Amino acid sequence: MTPTLLPPPAGAGDALLVVDVQNDFLPGGSLAVPAGDAVLPAIGRALQRFAALALPVFASRDWHPADHCSFRAQGGPWPRHCVAGTPGAEFPAALRLPAGTVVISKATTPARDAYSAFDGTDLHARLQALGVRRLFVGGLATDYCVRASVLDALALGYAVVVLRDGVAAVDVQPGDGERALVAMQQRGAVVATGADVLP
Repeated sequence: MTPTLLPPPAGAGDALLVVDVQNDFLPGGSLAVPAGDAVLPAIGRALQRFAALALPVFASRDWHPADHCSFRAQGGPWPRHCVAGTPGAEFPAALRLPAGTVVISKATTPARDAYSAFDGTDLHARLQALGVRRLFVGGLATDYCVRASVLDALALGYAVVVLRDGVAAVDVQPGDGERALVAMQQRGAVVATGADVLP
């Protein structure tokens, strides 16, 4: 990836978006991302920083019906995962979301999938109402829901910082995660570690 200058640290006009850090995407889950739990320390630090600065935090989640179109039983590509109300759809206790975190549920209807946290949700409206201009993004998985959410955010005019140590990839094809980071950077996102941008 092309080196980029580090962005200004988090402050007014910024929000943190944690994408789909749910039990089913962590080790032991039905659609576990390899080393998915490795994102928790970096995201935890980001959550603490944003809470300390009283900046808004959003957490998206897959919240599927039991017969969702993405499941293999319905002809989709994925095993059954993140069914609304089940333990697999919950956020892990280790995530420690701060009080006031806004939860965004997506892909909630049987016949329609949604990778992006903006797809079919009110996330954009909520961010606009708060005057958010830049998003810091971490979560799962780099090559699917993180990528889709970041590209939508950029298309909507937000500046985006992707926390490199706060994302992990499925890598159905080896290198998918790195290719996703490159695609996000090429569209204008900054990719940096949390230590660099959240001192």
